[in-house]
Amino acid sequence: MMVRGVKLSVAVMALAYGSVAQAQNTTADVAPIIDVHMHAMADAPWATPVCPNQTRFEASDPKNGPEAPFGWSSEECSPKLYPAPKGEYMKMVLAEMDRLNVRGVVFGKPDDVKKWQAASPARVIPGTAFGAVATSDSAKELKMLEVAFTKDGFKVMGEIGLQYEGISPSDMRVDQYFALAEKLDIPVAIHMGTGGSGRANVAMPSYRGSKGDPLLLEELLARHPKLRVQVMHAGYPMIDNMLTLLQANSHVYVDIAGLIWSYPRKDVNRYIERMVDAGFGDRVMYGTDQLAWPGLMAYSIGLIQNADYLSADQKRDILYNNAARFLRLEPAK
Repeated sequence: MMVRGVKLSVAVMALAYGSVAQAQNTTADVAPIIDVHMHAMADAPWATPVCPNQTRFEASDPKNGPEAPFGWSSEECSPKLYPAPKGEYMKMVLAEMDRLNVRGVVFGKPDDVKKWQAASPARVIPGTAFGAVATSDSAKELKMLEVAFTKDGFKVMGEIGLQYEGISPSDMRVDQYFALAEKLDIPVAIHMGTGGSGRANVAMPSYRGSKGDPLLLEELLARHPKLRVQVMHAGYPMIDNMLTLLQANSHVYVDIAGLIWSYPRKDVNRYIERMVDAGFGDRVMYGTDQLAWPGLMAYSIGLIQNADYLSADQKRDILYNNAARFLRLEPAK
């Protein structure tokens, strides 16, 4: 996600985050989890506290302008999730991953992701993607990607944010990147669906909700039938089209990152339950869209663990097994 925001008090953030962290379960011996959607942010001074599942994410009133804070800080809620203090984000997120036994696919520019991987090689699965279509040098981007995936050990092409540019994933201008991914047998992670409230009005005039329609992937998948696709945000809220795409294409999986904590809990659970009830519980993958709030991981894991409509096996599938299969990792022991 592209973000803009405001400065926060480090002391206040550190104190508040500590109170949330202490309230969370600290069990050391826990089953492994894979988070398929994280970001290699260097820092997060632009973010504000958020009340997860209790309000729409991000300011939607155009009068706030393009510098509107990313998140919410005025509401009273429990828990309230706080951004990491300046200079502490990577350390705090990696500590949470150790505590919760999480491996994560971390997306970003290659040099940024390599810093995360160097800090925790056992926890970080590296991912990177091409930049904005309008401004990128395609030949240079293709070379960068080929080096990343063939020499530097990167595992996923993502996050591919075409929706923010108002571009369909089946647009021929980007087909060369997907052709490379298919050739190298690299899965691709494409942003589709939710993009934050008021994006097109506030900060991203090219953003189009219609370009998050999962069925826009059909022509791409027809051209590249062996391509493994991760539909980020599960195409939320377009559940019927998402189910149609899953039924027609066996290589398509979804992640529930972002929507799992940024929309009302009742609707999030209903959306996940629809996919599971339709027979696709083996293709739903856990993710956070982690980019500012270290406590977000424990909170969103809890939403899956406490879902009374999921069996124990279905929870393990969403939290680990499906991602291990999609990414071709070893199954959990």
